[in-house]
Amino acid sequence: MGNEDLVKYIVIDQGIRFGKPCIKGTRITVGDILQWLSEGIPISEILDDYPLLQEMHIFAALAFAARREEITKVVEFA
Repeated sequence: MGNEDLVKYIVIDQGIRFGKPCIKGTRITVGDILQWLSEGIPISEILDDYPLLQEMHIFAALAFAARREEITKVVEFA
């Protein structure tokens, strides 16, 4: 999924969840999705619990997190 595809699904708006990246049209954050997946919740269960979400939103959240990880720098403070 390219960056141009991500903007179809992910929005950052200071007025929604304090500017955290969210699935467009919802208040569900990328972090929410990552947390659920890290807890072992199956995608099918997430989609059942949150009917506004579609499978492509889950993959967009994962792609967004992967891209963000690529650009994160670790800075050591002395």
